[in-house]
Amino acid sequence: MQDVFSGIGEGRRDRIHFTRFGDFSLIYEGVYFVLTGDYTVFMDVQQEINLSLMQQFGKEGIDFAYPTQTVHILKAH
Repeated sequence: MQDVFSGIGEGRRDRIHFTRFGDFSLIYEGVYFVLTGDYTVFMDVQQEINLSLMQQFGKEGIDFAYPTQTVHILKAH
């Protein structure tokens, strides 16, 4: 997988690790630094990283399962 941080000017990857098994998932932790105190830039970098991850997963044919729930409503007599 291509490094998603390679084209992001204000973001620097620190580390990415597989940390644990979830109930129905694999949990990864990614740490990165944004090289400015500007909150708007931080949000832009975060969005760019997340969108890049989604694109890379899509290229690899990796889909995401979204949590769902079913609610049954019983009719009172």
